[in-house]
Amino acid sequence: MKRLPLLLVLGGCLGLLSYCGRDSDTPPESSAPETASLPPKTSPWVYVTNEASGDMSIIDSATNEVIGTIPLGKRPRGIQFSPDKKTLYVALSGSPFGGPDVDRSTLPPADKTADGIGVFDIEQNKLIKILDGGSDPEQMAVSADGTKLYVANEDVGLATIVDIAANKVIKTIPVGDEPEGVGISPDGKTVYITSEDDAEIFVIDTETDTLTKSFKVGLRPRVAAFLPDGSRAYITAERGESIAVVDTASHEVIETIPVTGSPARPMGIAVTPDGKKIFVTMGRGKTVAVIDTATNEVTGYFEVGLRPWGIAITPDGKTLYTANGPSHDVSVVDVETQMVVKKIPVGERPWGVAILP
Repeated sequence: MKRLPLLLVLGGCLGLLSYCGRDSDTPPESSAPETASLPPKTSPWVYVTNEASGDMSIIDSATNEVIGTIPLGKRPRGIQFSPDKKTLYVALSGSPFGGPDVDRSTLPPADKTADGIGVFDIEQNKLIKILDGGSDPEQMAVSADGTKLYVANEDVGLATIVDIAANKVIKTIPVGDEPEGVGISPDGKTVYITSEDDAEIFVIDTETDTLTKSFKVGLRPRVAAFLPDGSRAYITAERGESIAVVDTASHEVIETIPVTGSPARPMGIAVTPDGKKIFVTMGRGKTVAVIDTATNEVTGYFEVGLRPWGIAITPDGKTLYTANGPSHDVSVVDVETQMVVKKIPVGERPWGVAILP
């Protein structure tokens, strides 16, 4: 990748950085605190990408307070840990903000130099490099052995497979228009990519890195998540107002769960550690739906905030965190009572949530 100059914007604040390009191994300088300056980690930490402010908030779940804010780059969205939990990968994009009903021809041109996969070192508490993740990466999955990334490239309709150590794209696979969600099975053998425009799921075999099948689901599929035993996957269909239940042995939809709301816009999914429930954010519906995986029935809804998208659950299954984009905050939910116990201000338009045990 061609090296471009960094533009330092110096005002009355230290550490403020704007950039219009970078070497793939040279991330923007960060004002992130060193690890020693953070409080001792005695409980899970919650990492939240803030799409509009271009940074990431770190929340200590012991206090539910923000303990650090890390500059990352343009439009950080999808966020995933490496299997050893030493690295956090973040999808960055220089494509302009849009939406499902926006005429893309009216949008400003994309800044392709900002596209990439940020590599965040947990111990150093800083962004250490940017990987080539193809055009406009939105979400990704990490292979079970931690050597590869499977990236959804929204604007070009591709899945990009990246060799992490070599920082090299090893393959691209067409996966329909506007791919977004990327889910990997617990055994690491299968990746599901959701195509929003085609209402279709594309199945990739990770041993051969080949497309093995595709199948239809409801309109505008967003996220694919697997049960811990890998027997089923659940796929949200935002405009289909439903969640598809998939038999992962046959890669076929075996049931469709309808959801309700004003409106019902199923988005993100959090699966409980025991696999007995899934929690689904309802976007503009402001709620989270609770689904019993034994019956595949909705057992209730509870309100969390404005347009909840990203969602994650703590390893003990007791606390949920939802990213509420328009209100720039994160809701903390007690799973037993299904009540919001706190709202935490973060950056602008929080998007993705990941929890470090």
